[in-house]
Amino acid sequence: MQPLLKVQALSKSFNLRAGLFSRKRFSVLKDISFCLGQGETIAIIGETGSGKSTLAKLLAGADNADKGQILLDGNIIENDGLRDNDCRHIRMIFQDSEASLNPGLTIGDMLNDCLQYNTDLNKEAREEKIKQTLAKVGLLLDHQHYYPHMFSSGQLQRIALARALILDPKVVVLDEALSSLDPSVRAQTVNLLLRLQKDTGLSYVLITHHLSLVRHISDQLVVLDHGEIVEYGQTEAIFQDPQSVVTQKLLNC
Repeated sequence: MQPLLKVQALSKSFNLRAGLFSRKRFSVLKDISFCLGQGETIAIIGETGSGKSTLAKLLAGADNADKGQILLDGNIIENDGLRDNDCRHIRMIFQDSEASLNPGLTIGDMLNDCLQYNTDLNKEAREEKIKQTLAKVGLLLDHQHYYPHMFSSGQLQRIALARALILDPKVVVLDEALSSLDPSVRAQTVNLLLRLQKDTGLSYVLITHHLSLVRHISDQLVVLDHGEIVEYGQTEAIFQDPQSVVTQKLLNC
C-alpha cells in the first residue's frame, strides 16, 4: 500500500557566523527518510538541537529543504527546495498556541481568513464550515466571537487545532503542541486527537519529549541525533529493544 506521506533524503543547513567576515555552513538535517500511512501517527524524538523542530517546519512548508523530496499521496510537494504553494494538506500546531494566534482577531475572523485565502467557499459556506469545525474540536458556536485572551490553555489548543483542521488536511504536525498543557488537559486533548483520527483518518507527526505519550499514541518512531536518524521503526519494538545508544539514553531518562 502506498504511504500517505513519504519523506526522501531531506536535508537542511544554515549559514552561521564563524568570524568577523566569514560564515560557516551548519548542517541541521541529513538525509531524513521515513513513511507515514493514513490514520497513523509517527513520533519524532531526540535531544535539544537534534533537528526536530526544523523537520516540523520543512514538513509544514514553513521552511524549504536544501535537497530531498516530500511526497503526499504519491504527488511531489517539495523537490530539492522547490515547494508546492498549496499549504492545505499538511498543517502545523505549535507549542505556544496563544502566541500563534492573532490577539486582535476573534476566533471566527481567524478561521474565516483561513478559508477566504485558501478556498473558493462563499460567505454562507464559510460560516457553515466554521460552525462544523468548532463543534468537531469541542468548542461552542458562540466561541467564534471571543478573542484569544478569553480562553484557557486547553481551549487555546483546541482553537489551534480548529485552525489546522478547517482546511481538511491529511497530515497534522504537532510540534511540542501538548508539552505546556497540564496532565488533565493534555489527556483530554490526546483523546480528542485520537477520536478525530479514528473519525477522519487524519495522520499525525508528533514531536515531543513526553515518552509516555509517544508510546501511547504513536505507531512508528524516529529518533534523531545531530540531524540524523539513528533509529526508525515500530514504536513498541523500539521501546522493548532500543538498538542505538542515543535511544537507550533517551528511554532511560
